[in-house]
Amino acid sequence: MSSKLIRWKIEDITFKTLRESEVWADSIANEIYGETINGYITPDYKIAYSLAFFLASASHFIVHTEKEAIKDSFIYKVWVTVATNK
Repeated sequence: MSSKLIRWKIEDITFKTLRESEVWADSIANEIYGETINGYITPDYKIAYSLAFFLASASHFIVHTEKEAIKDSFIYKVWVTVATNK
């Protein structure tokens, strides 16, 4: 899938705990299930980890992840494509 076809949501929020990140990621997963977005970018690896885990439970999605270096830190990208039966 070309990155031009990905509808990204970009946020700069980070959390101290995995539990907080899971709650946040669950709400992002709902946006992806609802097809308002199909990709998310965050500086918080805990959100990316949780989101990828939630999305992997949907058998019709192929979950993609990427870690990208930006200056002295990283951003994490999570996006989905729809699985097709061939």
